[in-house]
Amino acid sequence: MITFNRFVLPNGLRLLVHTDSNTPMVAINVAYHVGSADEDPGMTGFAHLFEHLMFSGSLHVASFDAELEKVGGENNAFTTSDYTNYYMQVPAVNVETGFRLESDRMLSLAINNESLEIQRNVVLEEFKQNFLNKPYGDLWLELKPLAYTKCPYRWPTIGADMNHIAQATLGQVHQFYQRFYQPSNAVLTIAGNIDSDEALRLTKKWFGNIPSSPPSQKNFAPEPSQKALRTLTVFKEVPYDIALLAWKMPGRAHPDYQAYELLAEMLAGGESSILVTKLVKETELLTEAECFLSEEFENGLFCLFLKPRIEGDIYSVVDTVVETINHYLNTGITEHELEKVKNKALTGIAMSRLGIQNKAIMLALAELLGDCNRINNEADRYNQITSSYLQQIASNLFQPQGCSILYYRSKKK
Repeated sequence: MITFNRFVLPNGLRLLVHTDSNTPMVAINVAYHVGSADEDPGMTGFAHLFEHLMFSGSLHVASFDAELEKVGGENNAFTTSDYTNYYMQVPAVNVETGFRLESDRMLSLAINNESLEIQRNVVLEEFKQNFLNKPYGDLWLELKPLAYTKCPYRWPTIGADMNHIAQATLGQVHQFYQRFYQPSNAVLTIAGNIDSDEALRLTKKWFGNIPSSPPSQKNFAPEPSQKALRTLTVFKEVPYDIALLAWKMPGRAHPDYQAYELLAEMLAGGESSILVTKLVKETELLTEAECFLSEEFENGLFCLFLKPRIEGDIYSVVDTVVETINHYLNTGITEHELEKVKNKALTGIAMSRLGIQNKAIMLALAELLGDCNRINNEADRYNQITSSYLQQIASNLFQPQGCSILYYRSKKK
């Protein structure tokens, strides 16, 4: 169990504190409730751009990294469809430096033509290297607009088009910052060798006077129900064919989310999973099969990645995989199989709680999902899943009309 105290400042900033006196370090995590899903369809990539801009310096801090390194700290960040997360660890004796640095970039980030141009070039280079020039790098750029037609999950966090960032103006960037990077849209989580009273005192000192507006309204267009199978075939300069299948599923906070996690693990989550055992090891139809969830807060995707062993008809390979899944479901999910994936999930929970940084990130995510106490109920949610209920979830999920299939083919064929 992760013990913590929760506070809300008058400006709307939420603070969660977990004390662990067995470490000399403190983890400081700031999660802003803004991701790529909050972007305008014609101005995508801004959330990820800010992941970089937030390290460009602020009014009283010329170099965020240099200041933190002076006191023995380290930090990083990541962007998702729904939130952007900034995390650091710092020795407890220097913890106030972390508070000072985070507050200064929340209050007065140095956004100017120079910083924008530097980070714009970094992001554009990342877009080219990881998504355009890397083999299979544009999988999400192809799949997402196939699976989603209305909601803003239809582009990846890097953005839908690199020209959106290339043409971004300083005014547009300032507007994005003022709208989303404010206390009422943020969660501050502290974990480590600091008590709640001291954490609250430092939070009030460094964040309490930052002005805030009401949380920005989410203009989230709901995704219409998918009525028919969608397919797309693309030809690229890649060595072999692959396929990526995606079925619609509920979002991260849905009560059934853990059931989908177990189903993904059961089908293609490891060496003893069904598709790996049947189609990779036994029939050798595939060299790789991997099942994973896209993890969006609202409308998620249950994804299956397939790589055939022998060059041939990728379409028939996908048909065989789908038939194998249906046959498996028709025979029923056994208690033994369910117990195995449950144990793996519970082990994963235990392992994820070994470090203070992970605890801080997990607390922030739970708060953003609407209930910080869910962090201590996670194991119970897994344990309550029965084989018959998981069977029902699977039967409802694997309907052809809810599936989108990307056939990613080699031009060499």
